Amino acid sequence: MTTRAKQNQVHVIDERCKGCSFCVEFCPQHILYQSNETNTKGYQVVRVSELDKCTGCAMCSRVCPEFAIYVETPDGKQ
Repeated sequence: MTTRAKQNQVHVIDERCKGCSFCVEFCPQHILYQSNETNTKGYQVVRVSELDKCTGCAMCSRVCPEFAIYVETPDGKQ
């Protein structure tokens, strides 16, 4: 799933997400949440809310042990 926030894009690769919630806990803007949606492995995946608050800091991708989330900024940096 891809979600657009301002000019930033937050990508969650559902099949890699194991629902550990590290990204939720470490997001400085508190815009990530554990959804009720599950992937094919039965894990609850993370989603983004309040998209306009995403600053593109990519803290979520830095703490994800499964490399299941990443941020693209308008200048193409990840």
